[in-house]
Amino acid sequence: MIEGWTQTLGAGPLLLIAAGAIALILVLVIVFKLHAFLTLILVSLLTAFVTGIPVGEIVPALVTNFGGTLGNVALLIALGAMLGKLIEHSGGARVLSEKMVSIFGEKRAPLGLGIASLAFGFPIFFDAGLIVMLPIIFAVARRLGNNVLLYGIPAATAFSVMHVFVPPHPGPVAASELYGADVGLVLVVAIVLAFPVWYLAGYLWGTFVGRRVVLPVPALFGSTDDDRQVNPPSVTTVVGILLLPLVLIFLNTGLDFLGTAGVVDESETWVQLLASIGTAPVALLISVIVALFVLGNRRGEHGTALEKIVDSALGPVASVILITGAGGMFGGILRLSGIGDALADVLGDTGIPVILAVWLIAVILRVAQGSATVALVTAAGLMAPAVAAGGFSEMQVVAITLATAAGSVFASHVNDSGFWLVGRLMGMDVKTTLKTWTVQQTIQSIVGFLFALAVFAIF
Repeated sequence: MIEGWTQTLGAGPLLLIAAGAIALILVLVIVFKLHAFLTLILVSLLTAFVTGIPVGEIVPALVTNFGGTLGNVALLIALGAMLGKLIEHSGGARVLSEKMVSIFGEKRAPLGLGIASLAFGFPIFFDAGLIVMLPIIFAVARRLGNNVLLYGIPAATAFSVMHVFVPPHPGPVAASELYGADVGLVLVVAIVLAFPVWYLAGYLWGTFVGRRVVLPVPALFGSTDDDRQVNPPSVTTVVGILLLPLVLIFLNTGLDFLGTAGVVDESETWVQLLASIGTAPVALLISVIVALFVLGNRRGEHGTALEKIVDSALGPVASVILITGAGGMFGGILRLSGIGDALADVLGDTGIPVILAVWLIAVILRVAQGSATVALVTAAGLMAPAVAAGGFSEMQVVAITLATAAGSVFASHVNDSGFWLVGRLMGMDVKTTLKTWTVQQTIQSIVGFLFALAVFAIF
């Protein structure tokens, strides 16, 4: 919020501005081939002017939202790319991919990657989990036909499902608190629903679209010449390296969950220390350092050679980092302008059933400003009084929480930093990302809502 400034435009003009801004981005990127980074900066600036944000606050708002997104994303992508490069260069990705293919078979490899990603996605955030798994996804895809979407979409969806629906991720935890839902019960129901939601919205859709949109695996981690990968690590070593950041991150999410439940005192020094070690950037930093020793020094590579390996990981992801930051900038300007709030207020007064209203409000907030977590928490905050006054059973409140979560993931598009992250990491242009990832997120939202509605009706 900007001190002393209030948005005077109504929901109608704000909706038209948001639609126009999104349309302009698509035209500039798809038709005129303007670089997405430049496009997002330009449209963010124009949107800020048109929505009436004070002129003196526009540039600080752009910089703040750009930096706020990059503060977390840049570290995750850079450190994740280094870890991925070390795994790829050592031959670890190839070894693990061969093991997974031998277990699940070639035809069920997307299923195996998705199930592994669901397990990894319990303690780890969407973006960090996807980046850690990418070397394995790429290696499997190269081995089985060089088609990245067939294997990447099911895995990415698995991380998205866990992040949006399942505590101890921040969105569902915050929504549970706002609605007064039992977090433990939300956790149990969300885990039960996670697999069928992923299977329908991620695996079936991913294999369908992956066979129709064939894209080669991008060279995100540099050279992929397996002949240079001598003395590869064992499968156990690679799995251990991949699990290390997940275990460390679980310290953070697990302690946060226990603190919310009153089991541990979050003011204790030891709790804060473990929680700090478990933050995603620190966990990935520790994992990179361990990988340098285990996958580098122990295999006979030292000093400058290792420095060049990790340095080579940064160039290919620089564009991903900048575009993701610019996507966060655009979403931040939309939030600051009040577009999402205005639309949610209008919908909240329509008198439709609560479980449908929470989903629709979350959908509108998601489409308007991009962030799934912001959409989930904001929608829950807006609808909490109505839920409290509705006299719903404990399980129905859980269903309302999950319905809100389902709405918050609807139709990821150009104002969502995750849209650019997935698209650029998998080598997709904007049009292809809209046809694949945006549709997937829409299906995930609808399927998740239908499952939540069934729980609401039964209990």
